[in-house]
Amino acid sequence: VQLQASGGGLVQAGGSLRLSCAASGSISLFSALGWYRQAPGKQREFVASITSGSWTNYADSVKGRFTISRDNAANTVFLQMNSLKPEDTAVYYCKGVSGKYDYWGQGTLVTVSS
Repeated sequence: VQLQASGGGLVQAGGSLRLSCAASGSISLFSALGWYRQAPGKQREFVASITSGSWTNYADSVKGRFTISRDNAANTVFLQMNSLKPEDTAVYYCKGVSGKYDYWGQGTLVTVSS
């Protein structure tokens, strides 16, 4: 199964973006799906995750601003990002966990201007 992230772009501070991560197969294969990000010169960090039972978890830095969701019929997971800040600028990656294996999508760049 391959994951394809999209939806990144340039947005002003305070704006919104919605990222999508489409799977080539059924996302029911994954016990959890998540978003991570990597800013220039920094390590990749956790942003949000959602389990097959739709339990969600968020990094403290995005709580109240970002929302992760999944559409099982469309085999897609979303990240709605509101009230964006310049420090949210990063390449965003989606990840699926299936057993002991992690599946990473390619990144999508989000740039937030001040």
